[in-house]
Amino acid sequence: MQKLYLDSFKELKVTHNLVLCGLMAALAVVLNYTTSIYITPNIRIGFSGLPNRVVEYLFGPWVGAVFGAMLDILKYLLKPDGGAFFFGYTFNVMAAGVIYGFILYRKPVRIWRILIAEFLTKAIVNCGLNTLWLALLNGNAFMAILPARVIKNIIMLPIDTAILFFTLTFVAKLMNMPEFRRYRREK
Repeated sequence: MQKLYLDSFKELKVTHNLVLCGLMAALAVVLNYTTSIYITPNIRIGFSGLPNRVVEYLFGPWVGAVFGAMLDILKYLLKPDGGAFFFGYTFNVMAAGVIYGFILYRKPVRIWRILIAEFLTKAIVNCGLNTLWLALLNGNAFMAILPARVIKNIIMLPIDTAILFFTLTFVAKLMNMPEFRRYRREK
C-alpha cells in the first residue's frame, strides 16, 4: 500500500500531469456553476465531482486528496455560498479522494470496482461525515436529516456508478491513444 501512495505522489513530478490536473480543476469549477441542482438546502445534485474522479483514477489517492482539497478551497474562494469556510467539507473531499484513488488507481475500469468506491464514499463521506457537519453547523439533529440524505444517496448510487463507469471508460481509451501515452510517465 505504501508503494501505491509513493507512486501516486510521483505522478505530480510529470508536467503533463500537472497541466491535466489544472484542466480538470477548471472543468470542475465550470461544472459546479452550471450543473448543480439544489433539491433542499442540505441536498444538492451535481456533476462537479467527475473531474475529481478522473484525477483520482489517473493519479491515485495522494494526488486525489491534495487535488480535492485545493479544488474545494478554490471553489469556496470563487463562490462562498453557505457562510464561513469549514474544513470538515475539505476533509470529506480528501477522504473521498483517498477512497476512489485507492480503489481505482492503476486498475482496469470495472463496474463492480466503481460501485464499491461509490458505495463506500456515499456511506462514509456523504451519509456519515457530511450529515454530521450539516448537523453541527446548522443546529439540526443528525437523525432528522439523515433519512433524506440516505434516500438521495441510494437513488444516486446506480446513476453515479453508471456515469462514472462511462466517463472512466472513455478516459482509459483516451489515455491509451499514442498522443497521450507519450506524455505518461513510464510505469
